[in-house]
Amino acid sequence: MNPSNQSQLDGLRVEGDINLSPHRAAWHESHHNDATKQLLADDADAFVHQAMSTPCLNVLRSAKGAWIEDAEGRRYLDFHGNNVHQVGFGHPKVIAAIKAQLDLLPFSTRRYTNEPAIRLAEKLISLSPPELSRVLFAPGGSSAIGIALKLVRAATGRFKTISMWDSFHGASLDAISIGGESAFRKDAGPLLPGCEHVPPPDVTHCPFRCGTACSYACADYVEYVLEREGDVAAVIAETVRNVPVIPPPDYWKRIRAACDKHGALLVLDEIPIGLGRTGRFHAFEHFGIVPDIVVLGKGLGGGVFPLAGVIVRENLNIAADRSLGHYTHEKNPSACAAGLATLEVITEEKLVERADRISFNTVADLRGRLARHPLVREVRALGLLIGVEISGANAVDTAERVMYAALRRGLNFKVSKGTVLTFAPPLNALEEELDQAWSILKDSLDEVATTI
Repeated sequence: MNPSNQSQLDGLRVEGDINLSPHRAAWHESHHNDATKQLLADDADAFVHQAMSTPCLNVLRSAKGAWIEDAEGRRYLDFHGNNVHQVGFGHPKVIAAIKAQLDLLPFSTRRYTNEPAIRLAEKLISLSPPELSRVLFAPGGSSAIGIALKLVRAATGRFKTISMWDSFHGASLDAISIGGESAFRKDAGPLLPGCEHVPPPDVTHCPFRCGTACSYACADYVEYVLEREGDVAAVIAETVRNVPVIPPPDYWKRIRAACDKHGALLVLDEIPIGLGRTGRFHAFEHFGIVPDIVVLGKGLGGGVFPLAGVIVRENLNIAADRSLGHYTHEKNPSACAAGLATLEVITEEKLVERADRISFNTVADLRGRLARHPLVREVRALGLLIGVEISGANAVDTAERVMYAALRRGLNFKVSKGTVLTFAPPLNALEEELDQAWSILKDSLDEVATTI
């Protein structure tokens, strides 16, 4: 192993938006045996290093349901899951569909179609409002965002976009151009032209200083930019920021009306939060609007295959003379079989309704446990998208301490924006698993509170 890689293994963090800390080194030294350390070192030697994923935190050997297991046999409730495990890891129906498809037609050459791709497209349309009636698949969320950007240009003859600061739409150059996270935009060089950014509808951190009651100044500002620019192709945004940041009730109605008034399309990115996570199949259903384009991904491949989809209105079926995607794996039958099985599990097991039903009780339970906790600023949630924001002058360091304390107890989650503990449990997680997770979280917060 290269000595410089060992140095990086001892010094880097790898979770969420966290970059550098001695806590990472302590975890590496105390939590891994020599075999795991060697595998992590081999990983660091083999892969191009990048922020947030190199070096890796641990080595996994299995994943099932809501649980992951590392190479040393330790099990963790995975309420991170990169937002891909709406139906849990390794759901029997999903795995069976993949195995059957591999025996029949593992790959579909471009210029041909196949039944799993057709049936998956039809299923997505059936689960969407009637206005959304056409589908295009892509091998990942960033690629699907690229398709959406191409399509709005083709439909409007314009190229400008309005998107939100702090947003994330993928890591490709076009996606970071509309994205608003500095970690991805930093030192990237020239980005796409015409990408305007506005403040997100975040009451907790509102630059318009609305206070506890939103005045919709953020929505008015979007309309102001649309009017002043005059030639914006689309507003593209996350319906609900994955942190989560939940817009006030009428926000999207105002944005929808502003887009219609100024000839812009509305594109909603639900890659990590769609497919029922918020208690509706599409998160935009909470807000009483229908976008022109919605982008799905992450869990669409059943937690097995990378797969994303763009669902659009009929009047946007206007690009037959150009290639919007034309990806090699655009209609991969194995991935589509996984996607179709995933949607069948979601509907047959009524996981959307379940997420909506159990959210109230589990979030109330969590809020009750953390009420007046000295480290907690706020608990916010929509369905089974849950965030706990850490307070205090050293909130970033505190959040990381809590994360490692929870990992030692067997709970995995994401730290977003440095200070928000973000939980995305499977939609079929057992209620006792949710209870176990909140017990671990409370114990971890209590432990850290005694050390700072």
